[in-house]
Amino acid sequence: MDRLNRALRRLPVWAVYLMGAVPAVLLLTGALTGGLGVDPVKGLEKELGEWGLRFLIASLAVTPLMRAGLRLIRFRRALGLLGFWYVLAHFTVWVTLDMGLIWSQIAGDLVKRPYIIVGFAALLMLIPLALTSSDYALRRLGGQAWRNLHRLAYPAILAGAVHFVMIGKVWTADSLIYLGLVLALLALRLVPRRRPAPLRA
Repeated sequence: MDRLNRALRRLPVWAVYLMGAVPAVLLLTGALTGGLGVDPVKGLEKELGEWGLRFLIASLAVTPLMRAGLRLIRFRRALGLLGFWYVLAHFTVWVTLDMGLIWSQIAGDLVKRPYIIVGFAALLMLIPLALTSSDYALRRLGGQAWRNLHRLAYPAILAGAVHFVMIGKVWTADSLIYLGLVLALLALRLVPRRRPAPLRA
C-alpha cells in the first residue's frame, strides 16, 4: 500500500482530467463513425450518463478507501468534476439531439416521467457543487459551510443511480450493481471511525 501511495503522489491531478476525457473522445468518435449502434444519439446519451455515474461513484469511494489506507484525496475533486461534466453532457445530448430543443415537450417530460424528474434533480444538486469546487469558493464559504453544501453529493449520486435503474423497462445487472455500490458506499460513511487505542503506561 505504501508503494502504491508513493506512486499516486507522483501522479499529477491534470493527468486524471486527461484520462477522464478519453471516454468522451471515444464516444464522440463512435457516434460519428457509427460505432454506437443504429441509434447513435441514444447510445451517446446513455454512455455519457453512465460514465458520469462511474466518476461520481469513484469520488464517493475516496473516503472509504482512505480508511483502508489508500490516499486518493488529491483526486476527489477531479473525479467529482469529471462526473458532473459527463452528466451535464448527458443532459445536453438529451435536450438538443434527442428532444430537438422542443421546449414544450422537454417541459412535459420533466413533469410526467419520474426517471427524468429524478435525473434532473440529481443534476440540479450537482450544479452548486461544481460551482464551488475551487479553493477560492472554500475560502469564501468557510470550511463548515462548504462541507455542509458538499454533502449534497450524497443524495445527488444516489438520485443518479436511481435514475439509471428507472430508465430501463426492466432492471439490469449493471444498474443494480451501480445502485448497490452507491448504497454500500453511503452506508460505509455511517460507520464511525475507529479511534486508536490509548497508550498504556
